[in-house]
Amino acid sequence: MSAATMRDVAQLAGVSVKTVSNVVNRAPHVTDATAQKVQAAIAQLGYRMNFAARSLSLGRTGMITLAVPQLSLPYFAELCDDVIQAAARRGYTVLLEQTGGQHQHELGVLTSDRRRMTDGLIFSPIGLREEDAEHLAVRFPMVLLGERPLNPTLEHVAMENRAGARAVTEHLLELGRRRIAVVGTYDTGETGAGYLRTSGYLDALEAWGVEREPVLRGTATAWDLENGARAIREVLERCRAAGTTIDAVFALNDALALGAIRELLDQGLRVPGDIAVAGFDDIKEAGFASPRLTTVDPGRKEIARRAVDLLLGQILDPGGEHPSGTVSPPFTLRARESTLG
Repeated sequence: MSAATMRDVAQLAGVSVKTVSNVVNRAPHVTDATAQKVQAAIAQLGYRMNFAARSLSLGRTGMITLAVPQLSLPYFAELCDDVIQAAARRGYTVLLEQTGGQHQHELGVLTSDRRRMTDGLIFSPIGLREEDAEHLAVRFPMVLLGERPLNPTLEHVAMENRAGARAVTEHLLELGRRRIAVVGTYDTGETGAGYLRTSGYLDALEAWGVEREPVLRGTATAWDLENGARAIREVLERCRAAGTTIDAVFALNDALALGAIRELLDQGLRVPGDIAVAGFDDIKEAGFASPRLTTVDPGRKEIARRAVDLLLGQILDPGGEHPSGTVSPPFTLRARESTLG
């Protein structure tokens, strides 16, 4: 028995071959009722698409690229998983690239021959700067992630870094904490998550009339467990030398926060009894740590979904209007044991 064809599906469903093609290729403007009829006919006939022929006829591969700085960081690992799931729901496969946040590697992502292997790019650059904007004027579908819009002509999905950081700092202030250390600061200029989250922390202190103190700032260019422990250790050493102390920590990401908690416990301090600790990102480990970590959920799953939807909008409707600008899903404060006890 010969394999079913698209024409067979169209005849059984009572629609045109073009309609079957639209359903299979997830084109916009197909009604749910029509899609259900076609899918039922596909299932009944056991129709399988010839993906090689589809790619040739459509000029598309059914794959997209996701380029992120570092897969060893939990946030980016979980973001990749969310993007893969969001793309799979739309019938697309994701090719991952790790840039290390290195300037030349990020530029290479935009010009590599590998771009021909996929239909578009979701790109989270941290090494590129404003002067690189011209390199982002590409001729293929692309959506930016991260804090820097870099090129105003592109679609960009960001998180509410500053507002989220202010909210979690105010949570600590509402609990009566006044000497709040911040861990993870570094000089990035007026861009980047480090600057924005530190700014949100300072906004909260100013609104509450709490003095900002340089001694309470712990620097860390790499946001990992080891640097979280080291940074809070240095803050505690400076405080002891100055004859003072801290009663809370806001770490600029969850890995830093978890590293800081380990160091505090090793020094015989209670969390949150002596020092409350909060982070940012709501990675999976945050809800399983001991104590469970208070953090900011930046809406990562929604960020992934919107990025995929925007990119596929460009891919499936290349001649359409795709307004540039930044969209930012809402964040959620997750108050847990590390601040509440």
